Amino acid sequence: MTEDRFDYGEDALTAGAALSIADGRVSAPIAAGAFEAVERSHARVADMAAGEKAVYGVNTGFGPLCTTRISREDTRLLQTNILRSHSVGVGDPIPRRLAKLMLILKIHALAQGHSGIGRATLERMAWHVEQDAVPVVPSQGSVGASGDLAPLAHCFLPLIGLGRVDLGGEVVDGGECLRRFGLQPLELGPKEGLALINGTQFIAAHAVVGLARFQNCLDAADIIGAMSLEAMLGSVRPFAEALHRLRPYAGSSYVALRLRRMLAGSEMVASHKECDRVQDPYSLRCMPQVHGASRNAWLHLKELLAVELEAVTDNPVIVADGEAISGGNFHGQPLALPLDYAALAASELGNISDRRTYLLMDGPGGVLPKFLMTEPGTNSGFMIAQYTSAALASENKSLCFPASADSIPTSLGQEDHVSMGSISGRKLLTILGNLENILAAELLCSAQAMDFRRPLRSSAVLEACHHLVRDRIDHADSDRVFHEDLLAAADIIRSGALVEAAERAAEAGGIDLHGEDRRLFKSY
Repeated sequence: MTEDRFDYGEDALTAGAALSIADGRVSAPIAAGAFEAVERSHARVADMAAGEKAVYGVNTGFGPLCTTRISREDTRLLQTNILRSHSVGVGDPIPRRLAKLMLILKIHALAQGHSGIGRATLERMAWHVEQDAVPVVPSQGSVGASGDLAPLAHCFLPLIGLGRVDLGGEVVDGGECLRRFGLQPLELGPKEGLALINGTQFIAAHAVVGLARFQNCLDAADIIGAMSLEAMLGSVRPFAEALHRLRPYAGSSYVALRLRRMLAGSEMVASHKECDRVQDPYSLRCMPQVHGASRNAWLHLKELLAVELEAVTDNPVIVADGEAISGGNFHGQPLALPLDYAALAASELGNISDRRTYLLMDGPGGVLPKFLMTEPGTNSGFMIAQYTSAALASENKSLCFPASADSIPTSLGQEDHVSMGSISGRKLLTILGNLENILAAELLCSAQAMDFRRPLRSSAVLEACHHLVRDRIDHADSDRVFHEDLLAAADIIRSGALVEAAERAAEAGGIDLHGEDRRLFKSY
């Protein structure tokens, strides 16, 4: 992969590359070598369809109908009917970026030449990405085994002129989309419909987006936590390298290093160097351990997703010697478990953030004005902002039941254990949305609290972050409609602006916020 080009079937697909393609920052042709492999497996499937030997999904029915033979004349009808019959999704459509990622991930999997897909079908899929003609995909209906059948069926209905397509915000019928571009619906060949709907691309697309959003939240939580520590005159000693060498988890060591370097040179830290406070509350003192544990969960998801994005997950698979093996590569369990783990880890990041917001309401030992107002009583200040944070933290806890712990048999018992990984992915994104708002409440309160430490200055990194907040949100001298402030703070976090401000300030000051683990925790 170059800076502006990715070749399907040749370059290794990462979460970052997939997002770059989806956002139009990178062009993505199908590699010539990939077409050669695709055409070989497509020809092999054609031979199987014409032969007498039963091959699942090629000349047999699906699921419990796997013993029902399909005539040569009906093999094409079978592939079209599978898209129609499996398009039973319900619920609100997923965001178009997620649907576009499903296309991208499926193209890359099929381009590896183990699925029997035809060249024309693969090229039409790539056309949808290039034209930003994104299928409309309902959010509910996948049990995450035999792949994401219902969502993928909806994703590929437009290939045969059915379904709906989002053309830059205008939703049209699949047939109308093709007519506008002078194209004809495809006639699917043997196994093509099955290759399209078998796979984990719905689950994996949620994991790709979740990985990026979670990383941003992790980075932002370290920054906001450091701002809260400054405002409450917390100690930096719990972040000492010597301490963390004695329990060297990758995540906690990384967070401790970030906190040390973000707080270095702070006048606020120096101002209470000889204070008589023995220990800070856990939400301050244990940031490396708690934030770090969530980072370890993020790292686990990153490592497993890297495998999934390079995997072939349809069924049956055409292996190197041309044999068709019917197996279970479509089962979503390998991603369902780490997605549930990541959801728990994201919830915990919000849980500890809410505790710091609560502390900021007057600080340990009353070092801050109550509810961060110089005249409390007539002003409630930020009291209810913490209520919102608490409500979201509680909601996230209720969402932490692991979807992967459940399984309901389907397909007359043929699919007797399923992953529910699609629910795991959807829940992770919901929890991350709540987390961004929880962190927004803490950011709003920590910036307000830092104002009470003036004229002392924090470190260059944290001052840059505080300045960013004050550029968009004024200090509150009295009550106002804080809803708008919370929305602005959430946008600062969600857009990545807070993390970017910290990175720019660190770079300008020659500060390395990542150390030797930069690639481990920053590259996805």
